[in-house]
Amino acid sequence: MDNIHSSYLEIINRPANDACFSAALFDFDGTLSLVREGWQQVMTPYFTDVIMETASHGPYEEERQNAEGFIDILTGKQTIYQCMRLAEEVKKRGGDPLPAHEYKQEYLRRLAKRIKMRKVNLKTGASKPGEFLVSGAASFLTALSAKNVYLYLASGTDLYDVLEEAALLDLTRYFDTNIFGAVDGRLDCSKETVINGVIGGKIPDGGRLLGFGDGYVEIELIKKAGGYAVGVASDEKRLFNIDQKKRGRLINAGADAIIPDFSETELLMDFLNF
Repeated sequence: MDNIHSSYLEIINRPANDACFSAALFDFDGTLSLVREGWQQVMTPYFTDVIMETASHGPYEEERQNAEGFIDILTGKQTIYQCMRLAEEVKKRGGDPLPAHEYKQEYLRRLAKRIKMRKVNLKTGASKPGEFLVSGAASFLTALSAKNVYLYLASGTDLYDVLEEAALLDLTRYFDTNIFGAVDGRLDCSKETVINGVIGGKIPDGGRLLGFGDGYVEIELIKKAGGYAVGVASDEKRLFNIDQKKRGRLINAGADAIIPDFSETELLMDFLNF
């Protein structure tokens, strides 16, 4: 195994020389979209405050770090899983937890306030889609489309919101109907369902599958399926930079390569044997 660093691409495992990728799965928030940038700064303090209301909570900073930790690990799964874990943490500390969906509703209410003007500005044209896309995303998706790669978008965010935000960012044209998200009342992982449908459907085996994401879940699932996983360690505030926390998380999840964004489309396409 080599571990080669450059200013843009960190290679942990190279693609096979004869790799021929014909399908690519993308996470949404933080991988392509910046509309929900800062969602962790909404979820973490909210969850911490809930835990601090229990009878046997620890010091605030300890509980904040604990909440941040399980939120991080579950990033990429449906939001309800993080809320289910919150309910477990409340119960462990002697509290009487609310149903997970109520925690989710309150979190989404708070997040909606944070991102309201971003959506308004996109809808009115005051902001352009590129302002809320990870750098180079549109260019890279265009390049993959030109190579007739099947493109899939799968998110832990509710499907209704993913569809709306993908349209606002002018991404729907790349994925058409291959956009998936969380559906109320369903706990099966949307990303795993998509991967299982692609393999054996559009492609013969996982060796032809590419995956791009900034969370544990999609990286682990792509690797489990036999695909090549590219971790997108996007710094959602300081563009063109690596988020070192994301980088560590993605490497631990098994990422084969790390990029900050898609700004070096030509280099990335060449590296992936296109």
